[in-house]
Amino acid sequence: GQKTLKLKSYSSSTCRAKATILPLTSVTTPHTWAFHLSWLQFFACFISSFAAPPLLPIIRGCFGICSGAVQAKHARRNFQTLHKSGEKQKSQNFQVSLSQKSFALPVDTENKAINFPLFSVAKPHMRAFHLCWIQFFACFLSTFAAPPLLPIIRDNLNLTANDIGNAGVASVSGAIFARVAMGAACDLVGPRLASATLTLLTAPAVYLSAVADSATGFFLMRFFTGFALATFVSTQYWMSSMFSPRVVGQANGQAAGWGNLGGGVAQLVMPLVYNVILKIGATPFAAWRIAFFIPAFFQMSSAFAVMFFGQDLPDGNFHQLQKSGDMHKDSASKVLYHGVTNYRSWITALGYGFCFGVELAVNNIVAYYFYDRFNLNLYVSGMVAASFGMVNLFSRPIGGGLSDFAARKFGMTGRIWSWWIVQALSGVLCITLGRLNTLSASIAVMIIFSVFVQAAEGLTFGVVPFVSRRSMGVVSGMTGAGGNVGAVITQVIFFRGSQFTTEKGITYMGIMIIACSFGIMSIYFPQWGGMFCGPKENFTEEDYYLREWDSKEQEQGLHLASMKFAEGSRNERSSKGKSAPEQESTNNRV
Repeated sequence: GQKTLKLKSYSSSTCRAKATILPLTSVTTPHTWAFHLSWLQFFACFISSFAAPPLLPIIRGCFGICSGAVQAKHARRNFQTLHKSGEKQKSQNFQVSLSQKSFALPVDTENKAINFPLFSVAKPHMRAFHLCWIQFFACFLSTFAAPPLLPIIRDNLNLTANDIGNAGVASVSGAIFARVAMGAACDLVGPRLASATLTLLTAPAVYLSAVADSATGFFLMRFFTGFALATFVSTQYWMSSMFSPRVVGQANGQAAGWGNLGGGVAQLVMPLVYNVILKIGATPFAAWRIAFFIPAFFQMSSAFAVMFFGQDLPDGNFHQLQKSGDMHKDSASKVLYHGVTNYRSWITALGYGFCFGVELAVNNIVAYYFYDRFNLNLYVSGMVAASFGMVNLFSRPIGGGLSDFAARKFGMTGRIWSWWIVQALSGVLCITLGRLNTLSASIAVMIIFSVFVQAAEGLTFGVVPFVSRRSMGVVSGMTGAGGNVGAVITQVIFFRGSQFTTEKGITYMGIMIIACSFGIMSIYFPQWGGMFCGPKENFTEEDYYLREWDSKEQEQGLHLASMKFAEGSRNERSSKGKSAPEQESTNNRV
């Protein structure tokens, strides 16, 4: 097919085969194909260059931009007056203003919502929820737009099995460092700015997918597009900042689950978009390239929506709160230190590596696995593959809800036990899937396996928010990066090249899931206990979270937000601990 395209004759009277006519609605020749790509690219650049002017009235308000010497003079005078009043009085006044804020949803002492009305758009809690899952959905859609079209891309670019495997590894390996960096960025500048910036920076890689012309180009396309998956970290951080511990598992699971749904939708939508473009008149090798403009535009739009309509915290944006003096601008080195040195961060990363990492690996191989093994056509294999990701609509939220339910009954011990049970069972189902030889049974087991592996992801992030209050972003980033590391490991070992057949790779992957799930048993919180041991005597939530602040920082009152979080996390005690009288040190009261 590729040679036929190269030898095709064109309406040209020149030795270099330049077109002598310009049919505007055609996309059937290299000439018109180049025409449409060039004007679309220039159009997108023009939009980016002039996106700010029509929004200047809003931008000016957000950043407090003043016009004219009189306004500048007033600004300086106001600043001097505020400075003279004293930092202590300013902080007290701002605290009073925060306490007087009213919200559409009932909130706790940190102004985090204690309810989770799924279909509400109440500002700021539920608006943040819908913005973050839509953005993550768009990034997931872009990252996994290629796999359902692999049979066509493979023929166009002459890709080998190794090329496809390497590209699959690239799509999930790029986000490893990006997720850790995203966690630190959330702690320092807030999830809104951090996630929108990354989403905008990776959108050009999706657009440029249309010009890949070799295995190397395809590899780079998937590598840089995969960086967008780091928005998962900002999603979990944002939800943990907006919702109370009693519903944080459900909020995290719902946001991530609906975001992960983008992988399943990609399997379904991209073949449909490809077929529509074919019917318009494009050649097969041109149609798959044009199709990438759809997820690219969606991703770019979601970033602007988060930037302009989102809010970092219930009380405002990071920049505003830090500028007012109500929020301390933390030290990057200390935030990183307390996240990395907490061993629970590494265990959650390991566990997440073999639930979310497995999901990423399966997203990369499931379409062409059914295409090759059961001789399905492109559209049907895409439909089957889509069902794996579409289960995210309810499976990951179920995991988050199960984590919250177990916590209400058994405290943190219930969260950990339910996580281990579900993840171990997902490994059993994965082994079963790899050993089946019939189409109907394979589809049925694949869907059940999908429910369990994605529920395990929701259960993971029912535990993560409690590992560290000060370094919550770093812990979320490390855990999220663990998911990508797990995907790289499984992709390299089981699905790269011809070392194993795909069905054997799936079986061995299930064994690895079960083996790594035993690490979950080592998680122990001295104030709540673990799977096999009870809590440490007379050790409170305040004691645990206060350890992240030194005496000098405590004297300055920088630990107060952690103490409020500790107060809200008492629900993680077991039933016995909840019924027992509270014994708290007066030094830790806030």
